[in-house]
Order: sequence, then C-alpha cells, then structure tokens
Amino acid sequence: MIALNRLQTFIKQHALFQEKDRVLLAVSGGRDSVLMARLFKSAGFNFGIAHCNFQLRTEEADKDEQFTAELASELGVEFFATRFDTAEYASENHISIQMAARDLRYQWLEKIRQEFDYQYIGLAHHQNDVIETMLLNLTRGTGIAGLHGILAKKGKLIRPLLFLSREEIDEMPPFEYREDSSNLSVKYARNKIRLEVIPVLKELNPSLEQTFEANRKRFAELEIFLELHVERLREQLFKKLDDHEFEIDLQALKNLIPLNTLLYGLFHPFGFTETVLNDLTRAWDGSPGKVFRSSGHQLILDRDRLILCLIDQSTPEDVSIGHESAEYIWNGQKFTSRVIAIDEFQLSKSAIIAQLDCDLLQFPLKLRTWKNGDQFQPLGLKSKKKLSDFFIEQKIRLNHKKDIGILENGNGDILWIAGLRISERFKISPNTKKVFILAQSI
Repeated sequence: MIALNRLQTFIKQHALFQEKDRVLLAVSGGRDSVLMARLFKSAGFNFGIAHCNFQLRTEEADKDEQFTAELASELGVEFFATRFDTAEYASENHISIQMAARDLRYQWLEKIRQEFDYQYIGLAHHQNDVIETMLLNLTRGTGIAGLHGILAKKGKLIRPLLFLSREEIDEMPPFEYREDSSNLSVKYARNKIRLEVIPVLKELNPSLEQTFEANRKRFAELEIFLELHVERLREQLFKKLDDHEFEIDLQALKNLIPLNTLLYGLFHPFGFTETVLNDLTRAWDGSPGKVFRSSGHQLILDRDRLILCLIDQSTPEDVSIGHESAEYIWNGQKFTSRVIAIDEFQLSKSAIIAQLDCDLLQFPLKLRTWKNGDQFQPLGLKSKKKLSDFFIEQKIRLNHKKDIGILENGNGDILWIAGLRISERFKISPNTKKVFILAQSI
C-alpha cells in the first residue's frame, strides 16, 4: 500500500516517534482520523484511540462515539472517551464554540496521555488543513509561526498525515467513517475557507497543496533562524539578577533592528502581547516607574533599564509591635525590639537598627509594606519627602520596594524605613529619657 510506505517514510523523516513509543490517536470518527487509525494498525504501531463527544450534535455525536468505540474494538486497541458541555465552557470563557472544543480536546488528550503512559498524541491533520490554517492566520493577522501553520511535530503533538492532500485521501480505497454535517456549514470561518476560498485558489494554481507545503517549510525554517537569533540576543541582553529576575539595558533594546519583531521574540515567551509591547515602546522615553504586565510576569521601566520579573501576588501581612521586648517576623525577616533608659544607650550608625525617642511613640506600632502616597522626613532633612522619591535616590529597584519594612507610628506617621533611615522627627534628642530600639536581623 503506497500510503502506508509514505506514512512510514514521513514518520522517519520528521522523527515523529520511535517504534517502541505508544501513540494516543485522537479519532473523531471522520474520514481523516479513521484513515490514520487504520494506517497505524497496518504499520503495526503501538497506539490507542481517544474520542471527544462535544455534545453539539446530540444524536449524531452519540453515533460518532459509538462508531469510534467499535473501531477501537475491531482494531484491538485501548479506547478512551469523554463528553464535554462545550457550549457552557465557551460561554463561561467568552470564546467561540470551535475554540472551546479545541481547548477542551487538547487538555483532555494530554491528561489521558500522561495518565496512561502514552508518549505522543496523534492528530489527523493533512496538507489541506495546513492551507486552511495559514489562510485563517493571514486573514486575522499573524507572525511567522502563523505563516507556517501546522507543524508535523510540536512537543507531544504529532501529525503523521501531513504528507497527504485531501484529493489523495479521496482517491483511496473506500472504508467506513462518519460524516460530520457541521463541516458543510459556512457559518464557521474554517469551513468557509475550505468550501469557498480554496476552490478558487485551486483554479489559479492546481498544485496549491504542493506550493503551500513548500512555503510552509520555508516559513518554518525562517522561524528557527529567528528563534536562534532571539536566543542569542536574550543571552546578551538579559542580565540575571536572581532566579526569576532579569535586568535589560534600555538603550540596547531601543537599538534593535527590526525593533518590533525582536521585542516580540524576546518577551512573548513571558506572555507579553504585541499590544503591551507597543505600549512599552511608547512609554520608555519618559515614564520611569511604569509597569507592564502579562499573566505571570511584569516589565518595570526603571530609569535606564528594564526589569523583567515574576508578578508576586502576595502582600506581606502587617505586624503589630508593642513596647515590650519581643521578636517579630515580617515578610520572612526577623526584627527584635527592646526599650532602654537613655543612660544605658549607645548610638549605632547602622541603618538596620532603629533608635527612636520612646516618649514620642504611640503604641502599638505597625510594620508594613510601602504604599503609594507614603511620605516621611528622612533623618538630616528639614522637610518631608515622598517615599517613592526616597527609594529612587537610594537606588532601590522598583520591584524590591515591597520587601522593605515600613515602621509606622500609632497615628500613621512613618518612623523608619528598615535598613535605610529613620525619621528626623523621632530621633534621639537631649530631651530623650527612654529609647525604643528595633533591630533587623540580616
């Protein structure tokens, strides 16, 4: 069988899987996925069949499930099936029915793959599916990844039928399969392209599948080239500060050519969209302190550099501090307090020790993180200063401000910026009788 030989050659050329690997085939009951299952059986591969019932076509969908179960029994392989309330999922997540079905399908297939020790998931896309995807992506707007469309192998997903066109599948000896009536509805964009756009393109170019396949390979190679270039740039530009934090020279970013393409390549893996990155480039000449967020990371404009770090959703809890000697833990940091008479007092110049006039304090004090609008009068100054300005002068990185303890008086006045400076208003004076000491352990 020619198709079988071509399948085996295609699998080897693209290193889709090894002979010992177990492959979980996603089978809808339609022609393409049934062909994939039968070819795998003829080739002697180790595989199982998984079927999703999206409950969108009621009786018709139930018959698809029954047909697929019988196919798995005939082929003598494991069978897995599940049902989804696809319409409800789409409504809850504000996405289309097709996108909901795709999400549910891939999530479930990966769950089964891991649970039952399959190495790969086999999908029955062919060359015409690639054309449809490329045209859809072009219509909606896309990058290089969208231009090459579907890949033969991506992670644990493999597509072993990409060597076949729809015409070649039509010409194969007949076999039983289920026809999905929704494939004939032009209300779905993909169907509209398949039924109305591609036939016109085929009139212009009878070798459309071969042309698109050649283009797909070029775009895929171009993406690999770009990814390698971006990775080298990332190694050059991203200075590691800790496990989840990087510093990037802002001027070096501005000098990138082509700017938008390379910015997207550098930061898209961290979840940043093109829209957010456009906002960044508009702001980076005059908005220090501005923060740009993805779902899990943030970019902070910090004068002449950009800080990339994880979004820390946690906020340290406030700690109440009394006048008695005690130990406190705030944000994982240890603080020790005590009160002594002035005649026992020895002045320390260490910024990690707050020495304050006890009679000016209103207990309980509070140890907290900073807030927008905070002000205090730093030791040695005659007037108040915004805490945000003080942090800039002290060269505190924006994403580290929340880790600095703020000691607050009972009336809300700021007494001490832990590790940096006390307030001028609460320092030891000739009139001081008792000294309150709060020491930070480093």
